[in-house]
Formats: sequence, structure tokens, C-alpha cells
Amino acid sequence: MRKRARLIYNPTSGRETLKKQLPDILNEYEKAGYDTSAFCTTAAALSAQKEADRCTKDGFDLIVAAGGDGTINEVINGMSPHLHRPKLAIIPAGTTNDYARALKIPRYDYVKAAQLIHKKQTVHMDIGRVKTKSDDKFFMNIGAAGFLTEVTYDVPPNMKSLFGSLAYFVKGAELLPRVGKVPVKITYDEGIYEGVASLIFVALTNSVGGFEKIAPDKMLGDGKFTLIVVKTTNFAEILRLITLLMNDGRHTQHPKVLYKKTSYVKAETQNDQQLMINIDGEYGGDAPAEFTMYKQHLEIVTDLDRMQLSISAQDLMTEEKEEEFKKRVMELQDKEEE
Repeated sequence: MRKRARLIYNPTSGRETLKKQLPDILNEYEKAGYDTSAFCTTAAALSAQKEADRCTKDGFDLIVAAGGDGTINEVINGMSPHLHRPKLAIIPAGTTNDYARALKIPRYDYVKAAQLIHKKQTVHMDIGRVKTKSDDKFFMNIGAAGFLTEVTYDVPPNMKSLFGSLAYFVKGAELLPRVGKVPVKITYDEGIYEGVASLIFVALTNSVGGFEKIAPDKMLGDGKFTLIVVKTTNFAEILRLITLLMNDGRHTQHPKVLYKKTSYVKAETQNDQQLMINIDGEYGGDAPAEFTMYKQHLEIVTDLDRMQLSISAQDLMTEEKEEEFKKRVMELQDKEEE
């Protein structure tokens, strides 16, 4: 009996080129022995999540999520609550594609990403769960709060489509002078941090917003979040931290950074100030927020051979974008010193 696969795709992803390659993508899974069908997401709320939930309940062997990180997040939320879950394959077609970058899934060739199914290689990935005042959901890459998380809300959709992840870098540089402080209480496995914070990360991979050095020592599937709290709102200090980040991730040892491995995080404010929580690039409610770990919860198709390599041509493209961001930051620093 042939196995069943369901491709859940966002028709607007990849500057709307994804749907043009659907026949070739579907053919790869057919050649791998799957009876493959497709579902096009709609404008209805959580359409990808609901379809992934249905397919998981119906016993599909493989779900393919084709789209950006938002689409992948919905699919993961449809699969994760269930005891028995199918394998997950990813066709990255979004703006930053953080999750695909961390897993070394081809990000610029949809058919090549689909062809990974022939290698029969998978990795068991950790999944996080976050509960806020208004929401309870799973996430696969990052929970965050603070000034840089505003980037995902402030970048216009047409700018993302035209300029891709570079739009986020440029907008991030523009937001730096607006850094504000929030008095927080952060509870984690080893203790409690109480003080001001300008940025909080709860990361499951090493790739956040196109940067691959934010959690440089992150081991995939280790059952631990990487907790990063930036404990300063000083403009010059934040510029210094960004410089260290871009130089082999040396920000982790800075005294203004709390850097911990933990399986649990609770983030709350110490006054009535709003602290918005960003989950995989989308608004996920306001603090207080509790993050819990689901170790090696999903089996995901990947290229284990490529995950062992250091730097690929695609990674070099990311470095070019980091350099563009760094250039904008230096321009801001020069203005600050004038």
C-alpha cells in the first residue's frame, strides 16, 4: 500500500512563483512512493493549521509545508497536539526562511527542496509551546519580545516582497534609536533575572531574522531553549553588541547579555507596560508568557550531509545581508557621535 502525502502551500509565497512549480514538486513525492495531493491555503483564519490537523488525524504519512515561516508555524500547530504525528517536509518560500536555514534546506530552489525526500534523511526537532494572556500555541524557531521584534510588524508587505529579508535588516537599523526599556522578571531553569531588558529571545535554532550567529552554540534537538536577554537600552552599547554578534557570535559573553540554556522560561513585566510577544515572526499575545519544551517532537525531512558543512553559497548570501545591516548601523553610529 502506497503512503500518503499532503502538500499544504501558500499561493502568495515566493513572490507567487511557488504555485507555478507545483506539478514538479508533487512529482518528486510521487517518485518517492507517496500518493500526493495538495491543499491551497485560503484567507480564512488558520487554514493551513486546520488542514494539518485534519491530515494528522486522518493518518497521513507525510505533510509538506510550502510557504514562509508563518505557514510552517501553522502546519506545526496543526500537527503538534497529536500523539501520533506524520513526518514533515518543508518547501521554504518566505522572506527570511529562518527554519529552513537552520536545517540547511535549499531556500532558492523549490524542486531541489522537495528532492530531499529521496535521501531518506530526517532529524527529530524540538518544538516549543508558549502560553500568553490571550494565546496558547506551538512554535518551531523563536519567541521574542523587545524593540527588534517590532521589525516584523513595521515592514510593509510590498517591501518584503520586493527586497526579501534585506527589508528586515534595513528596518532593524532604522529602529535602533527608538530602543526602549521594560522592567522584567525572567524565570528560567537556573534562576531569575529581574531588571530592565530591551530584547528577549527564546530560541530553538541558531537562525533568527536571517542572522545565524545569535545562538552560535545551539545544538538542534538538545531539549533546551537558548535564552538571550539584552540588559541595556544604551544606544552605543547595543551597537557594540551587534558588532560582536557579527564577529563570530561573541556577544554571548558580554556582561550586558544574559545567555542561558533552559527548558523553561517565564517572561513577565514588573509594571503595567505592554510587552508584545512575537512567535515565529507573528504577534502571539502579550506577557506574561510561559515557554515549555517538547523535546524532539517532530521528525523533519532534511539533508544531514549538508548540515555537517560549514558555509555554503547560500550562507554567504546571508553574510552579505549582515554586512548591509552592519553598514546601516555604522551610519547611525556616526550620526550619534556628531
